[in-house]
Amino acid sequence: MLIETLVADAFGTNCYVVADARSSECLVVDPGIGIAPRLDEVFHRHHLKPVAVLLTHGHLDHTFSVTPVCKDADIPAYIHADDSELLADPMKGFGPNMAGLMGSGFEWTEPDDVAVMGDGTDIELAGLRLSVDHAPGHTPGSVMFHASQRGDEPPYSFTGDVLFAGSIGRTDLPGGSMDQMSQSLRSKVLPLDDGVVILPGHGPRSTIEAERRNNQFLRNLV
Repeated sequence: MLIETLVADAFGTNCYVVADARSSECLVVDPGIGIAPRLDEVFHRHHLKPVAVLLTHGHLDHTFSVTPVCKDADIPAYIHADDSELLADPMKGFGPNMAGLMGSGFEWTEPDDVAVMGDGTDIELAGLRLSVDHAPGHTPGSVMFHASQRGDEPPYSFTGDVLFAGSIGRTDLPGGSMDQMSQSLRSKVLPLDDGVVILPGHGPRSTIEAERRNNQFLRNLV
């Protein structure tokens, strides 16, 4: 599997280009600020055609470039139903400080084609199969995308802002809930196999084994 990471121009948000090595198609996960023009270079270098954008949740630092990416390639954006309103109005996910940071001239257009996901949905695109695991807490519609082990490759999980290396996503923004986050960590993260490689929304990759051992938020639940 080809997984290329691009770090957005703000907030250190990870965007991932994901492809099966045997396919000329790819998926884009969480295109943040300044990502759109940089994706073209990745597509060209690997001779890839994007077929969908997958969003781990609706916060603007993960969705900022979704509309231009979808429009340029004429592809859909996938988001959980509980965060779909954030694609219509991303300011609902933040307080007034974020609105001020974006500036008075900030304008937002929702993608033309939005596909709503539910818990347990299987996304089969670009020669890949990813399962959707609803894990609220950071936002009501936060999800993780799991890719099962294939051959000698490890299983992967795109954890968004549910789980980071050594930490978790914040729960103090509108729609966040520490109670829900704790339940998601307990019921959705801890049961994952130790060998799962996590590809988080911010920061370096890790493994479930390392996080089970070193992440205090998980250790507190064991």
